Amino acid sequence: MGNICQISISCDGAIFNRCLDCFLGKAAYIRNLQQNVEALGTELGTLIAKKNDLMSRVVNAEQQQMRRLDHVQVWLSRVDAVKADADELIRDGPQEIEKLCLGGYCSKNCHSSYEFGKQVAKKLSDVKTLMGEGVFEVVAEEKPEPAVDERPTDATVVGLQSQLERVWRCLVQEPAGIVGLYGMGGVGKTTLMALINNKFLGSPTNFDVVIWVVVSKDLRLENIQEAIGEKIGLVNDTWKNRRTEQKALDIFRNLKEKKFVLLLDDIWERVDLSKVGIPLPGRLNNKSKVVFTTRSEEVCGLMEAHKKFKVECLSHNDAWELFRQKVGGETLNCHPDILELAETVAKECGGLPLALITIGRAMSCKRMPEEWSYAIQVLRTSSSQFPGLGNEVYPLLKFSYDNLPNETIRSCLLYCSLYPEDYRISKENLIDCWIGEGFLNESVNFGVQKEGYHIVGTLVHACLLEEVEEDEVQMHDVIRDMALWLACDVEKEKEDYLVYAGARLSEAPDVRKWEKVRRLSLMENQIDNLSGVPTCPYLLTLFLNNNKQLLIMDRGFFQCMPRLKVLNLSGAKQLFYFPLVISKLVSLQHLDLSDTNVAVLPKELNALVNLKCLNLENAWMLTVIPRRLISSFSSLHVLRMFGIGYSSSDGIIREGELEELLGLKYLEVLSLTLNNSRALHCVLSSHRLRSCTQALYLKDFKSSKSLDVSALADLKHLKRLQIVECYELEELKMDYTGVVQNRSQPFVFHSLRKIQIDDCNKLKDLTFLAFAPNLKSIEVNSCHGIQEIVSDVPEVMRNLNLFAKLQYLGLSSLSNFQSIYWKPLPFPHLKEMKVIHCNKLKKLPLDSNSAKERKIVIRGYGEWWEQLQWENQATQNAFLPCFRL
Repeated sequence: MGNICQISISCDGAIFNRCLDCFLGKAAYIRNLQQNVEALGTELGTLIAKKNDLMSRVVNAEQQQMRRLDHVQVWLSRVDAVKADADELIRDGPQEIEKLCLGGYCSKNCHSSYEFGKQVAKKLSDVKTLMGEGVFEVVAEEKPEPAVDERPTDATVVGLQSQLERVWRCLVQEPAGIVGLYGMGGVGKTTLMALINNKFLGSPTNFDVVIWVVVSKDLRLENIQEAIGEKIGLVNDTWKNRRTEQKALDIFRNLKEKKFVLLLDDIWERVDLSKVGIPLPGRLNNKSKVVFTTRSEEVCGLMEAHKKFKVECLSHNDAWELFRQKVGGETLNCHPDILELAETVAKECGGLPLALITIGRAMSCKRMPEEWSYAIQVLRTSSSQFPGLGNEVYPLLKFSYDNLPNETIRSCLLYCSLYPEDYRISKENLIDCWIGEGFLNESVNFGVQKEGYHIVGTLVHACLLEEVEEDEVQMHDVIRDMALWLACDVEKEKEDYLVYAGARLSEAPDVRKWEKVRRLSLMENQIDNLSGVPTCPYLLTLFLNNNKQLLIMDRGFFQCMPRLKVLNLSGAKQLFYFPLVISKLVSLQHLDLSDTNVAVLPKELNALVNLKCLNLENAWMLTVIPRRLISSFSSLHVLRMFGIGYSSSDGIIREGELEELLGLKYLEVLSLTLNNSRALHCVLSSHRLRSCTQALYLKDFKSSKSLDVSALADLKHLKRLQIVECYELEELKMDYTGVVQNRSQPFVFHSLRKIQIDDCNKLKDLTFLAFAPNLKSIEVNSCHGIQEIVSDVPEVMRNLNLFAKLQYLGLSSLSNFQSIYWKPLPFPHLKEMKVIHCNKLKKLPLDSNSAKERKIVIRGYGEWWEQLQWENQATQNAFLPCFRL
């Protein structure tokens, strides 16, 4: 018997049809393979041709600074992707076609041929789809402005990184809305601004737009508006023709909802941001920023800057690095002597980047030491002849000179070039010279001294002078060279200035060179003899100061100087006898005999009726001033007699001489040496003398045990006070009653800057100094009775910052001295403390909060330093590096 197997097959028509369609469809991929491969190649070629035509249109549009549309770029990218796949299929097609059999209806490898045929059919479909989609009437649009335009900067930017970081922190972290960057020409302000601009490129600050506008000297609001409008997309032919007010409204509407940064480069005067259309950033609105560069600190005030930064010249190391880069290592290393000479050349640039770059480039091909030595001489004597300085550097700096308010201030600036390089110029002495030259307007009611200080401030704010101390200024070497270049304009045949200041001369230059000169400076040399009779019909100023050995002068030396106005003989220590011929200089308006050893002023000096400034300060040997000589100088504005007559026991300024001063109706500045309390009372009882006294030298007050310093509070302009050899003086009396009552104004000596006490052996303390808030220097010498500087003060004073502005404290030979102050003080500005022979001083008023920057110098003997007691070990460790043996 066998088994029977039965199979049942369903004859459902729907299922059968689906199976048949599936089979026939898959078979079609094999049957149509060759035809589809050929069609794919043909259609792909057409698609690529269409793509190339489109790309030509895109490239043409982009060359016109347009931006291709995103959907055009997507289509082009899809074509590239399809082409890559199709090329591969077309390349493999012949190999797959060879597998076909039975007239192309079957394959030796059905699965492989099916999969390949399916891919070809799909890619052919993709190509046809792209062909249909690739119709574009517009392929590009106007390119939108980038939020920030990158600005070119020198690849060798040196020394600006720390300044960049300070400004950047201010922009992104602080509420300041308007920020000013100021500094002298050529110092790198524009470079710093460009670095700030470029820093916005890669920083996540979320500013919508950064706008750069170059303003320059010719300020035109419409030019600023056009630059802003172009950046924010407002500019077209119609907009350009709109009025300034209409443009301002358009700019305001565009920017008021944006977070923007406006960078204004090189402004010389106030830019009214409201008239431009700029929404004003405020301190409390950190949304937007305005940053500007200027050569004038005054402009920062006019622009109402919330924060200002001075762009300084480079440090010594950075200056050398920049110079080294510009010269190049090949030149610097080609001879062993050049490196040292190159450092000297770099130093002549004073850290000014523009000068370093210009001179560095000029020296890059100089490979002989002699060439470098010659360059140093040229830079020191006739720098305008150095390649690039006279036609690149000085003209740029001259813009600042030309922008000064008037010719008087320009003349005052040029006058500063009479002083040596790096010289610290006393404001007082400089203004005295300006008065003597007649630069200042004597018709003004407020006095020429105030005008002089105003001009100094103008030059400092214009970054043409640098304020090194409250009472001193300095002229940058390159600015000085530019000033001499202007004052000695060879092309215009001007020979106004002949300057040998600080040139280490042992004899005066040939007097034949002086004939056409108006201002001659021989100061700070070692000249010991002035001989001959120079003919100087135009000479107005002659500086002979600080030639310490100057001894012999030909009797006729000053004979042919009929127009001489300013004569400075200060510091001529060998000058014991006054040259009588000076009394013939009837045009003289300023005579400086300070720090000389002249003993007698001759009565013939009364011929100098035009004298406006007479400086006799520290002429210690001067004991004779003839009666009525001073009163004969009826035009005097300045009379300085501080520290004269040291060898005279009776003094040379008595009540009678003081009465002479009352007749000098133009007198503005007075410094005096007084030898008794009666003379002091005479000064204090005269409103006229009180109002102009700026310095007092009190010497040898015989039998005076007490001096009421409260009375000195009436000397509102007293800057210097020196008390010397008052051997009986026990007390500097201070009336505290008024101070305690007037709690809002506890200080009484507001103007006092310098105090010196010498040889006052019975004094116990100097507590009255607690009421001088602006003191910068205290010096106490050989006062063996003094035990402390400030003992105790009223309660109202104890929370005030005592000696907040003190820079120097000198204590010498104080055998009983024990205390400066009873508790530690901050000393925020102290630079130096000197303690010599004060062995009982065991503790300094210092703690961890004192002089926090720790830049002070403490000088003394090692034995004294070793026995000092400190608040704690941390304080001792902090000040240990400050000590100098």
